Amino acid sequence: MLSFVEETVLLLHDEDSGDFVQLPQSVFSVVIAGAALMDLAIRNRIDTDLERLTVVDPRPTGDDILDSVLSTIVATQNKAADASQFDISEALYDAATDADIYRERALKRLIRRGILKEENGRHLWVFRSRRYPLIDNTEQQEVRARLRHILLSDEIPDPRDIVLICLVAACSLLRFVLSADEIDARTARVEQLRKMDLIGQAVTKSASETDAIIHFAATTI
Repeated sequence: MLSFVEETVLLLHDEDSGDFVQLPQSVFSVVIAGAALMDLAIRNRIDTDLERLTVVDPRPTGDDILDSVLSTIVATQNKAADASQFDISEALYDAATDADIYRERALKRLIRRGILKEENGRHLWVFRSRRYPLIDNTEQQEVRARLRHILLSDEIPDPRDIVLICLVAACSLLRFVLSADEIDARTARVEQLRKMDLIGQAVTKSASETDAIIHFAATTI
């Protein structure tokens, strides 16, 4: 089974171009960080309530991405005057600092699994660029089909799927799962599912705020 970080990276992959969907760097970082926090929550290393995030088990997981995020959170909490006030947004931004490193690690795993392959190309024969064509799109298509079914039905979803829907919605990638008409028709369903996961809510809020800041800066330059 793929981790949330791996599934998120795969969902950000553009099957046609072999590249990745273009997102503002800060939004991408928050979404990857959120995926890592969700992985830690599923593994019972952290817990959350409406206000706080708590480390309940600081032991390593054996996953180099998650262990890096977990150690960052533990270090920040240890430095805090009141660790009980450590909120989800703070953990998100701490983890987002190394999001590019986590994406590269996730890419290497997907390549080792035979899902992606790396090709070195050249852009305008000057700048080297990387493309990651899909070798086997079974995983990607299965994830998209699963999320599509959940969004278009009223079934109670698996907690993992709620998490993925929160991440996909946070980075405005529902268009890769549903048509424009379907997105409009299922807005209430998306909002219902978003409310089921506290980390997902924090990711959506942080990504939306970051995106709004970027747009504001672009219109005032």
